[in-house]
Amino acid sequence: MKGTDSKERLSMLALTYVQGLGVALFRQMVETAGSASEIFENLSSLPDILPGATPQLKFLLSDPEAFRRAEEELEFACTHNIDILGYNDDAYPYRLRECDDAPIVLYGKGNYNLNAEHIVSVIGTRKATIYGKDMCEKFVRELSELMPGTLVVSGLAYGIDICAHRTALGASLPTVGVLAHGLDRIYPPVHRNTAKEMLENGGLLTEFMSRTAPLPANFVRRNRIVAGMSDATVVIESAAKGGSLITASIARSYDRDCFAYPGKTTDTNSVGCNNLIAKNRAALITSAADFVEAMNWEPQKKRKKKPSTQLQLFSELSPEEELLMKYLAQYPEGVQVNRMVVDTNIPVNRLMTILFELEMKGLVRTIAGGRYMLSNNI
Repeated sequence: MKGTDSKERLSMLALTYVQGLGVALFRQMVETAGSASEIFENLSSLPDILPGATPQLKFLLSDPEAFRRAEEELEFACTHNIDILGYNDDAYPYRLRECDDAPIVLYGKGNYNLNAEHIVSVIGTRKATIYGKDMCEKFVRELSELMPGTLVVSGLAYGIDICAHRTALGASLPTVGVLAHGLDRIYPPVHRNTAKEMLENGGLLTEFMSRTAPLPANFVRRNRIVAGMSDATVVIESAAKGGSLITASIARSYDRDCFAYPGKTTDTNSVGCNNLIAKNRAALITSAADFVEAMNWEPQKKRKKKPSTQLQLFSELSPEEELLMKYLAQYPEGVQVNRMVVDTNIPVNRLMTILFELEMKGLVRTIAGGRYMLSNNI
């Protein structure tokens, strides 16, 4: 958890382990008390910092297993290079933070920017037809041309979800899969290879600790993250009932835009989308161009290319600076230092010195999540 000490980190993790409490109450408790550690340090006088706290709440919070499990999870995260994001951290998805029932902790793995300029969730039935897959591929490919760098979010499930992820990878768009279980497994297992590819340009995200199984109720909880971390949700094929419609409903409750692809009235897998459109619960689109226009996003081809005045002013760069500038040009959404160390083979101390010099020259800047990017990509 960036920006939090070890005590607060453990307290936050322990709080999420407490059984019988909802995530909205967790967040309310932390905000009222001032921190998670304050709650546990004042259990004997809990009503003083949490007005209305009941003996039952004190009993639930007194479970010693919560801290034991938190320490175990922290060790697991460190061992497997997993990010632990508290909802007050800069790298936490700010769009999701706006939602009252946002998780107070997220676990992430990969090379992602959860606060990218543009984020869209692409979801649909697990039993996708050829039509649905074609529309999904067409939408994501067109989106990559119109809005490069857009983060594509889905649930790594069969059908439309995995189609969206794979097409995004093929189109060089970052893509994040939101999971209904811990990061110690991949479900369904057949998508493990795709999940590994996503770690290079995107990643995996969940609110669940390791050893959490993909239980049915977890998928509904997962859906609110898919809806909440995005600017908009696009539904491509859905039966009359299903998880995609739940996600669309959640997106609307968050005042997020919702779109749907229409289908034949005789197609079972299009009933849900057609109903969303008919009941004005989603706007009809047939292309990424429709979507981008409706969102009032400025397509890449219409943007004026910013002059690289910094490069002209500092044309005499050292070989290492030139190397780093060319490297960063490949990542318009930014890249973290640990990734740069691996890819450029420059020792971290030397790398930080070069980055500092480039920042002073106005050629490079830092963004949310501890990432670096070229200034003229902004």
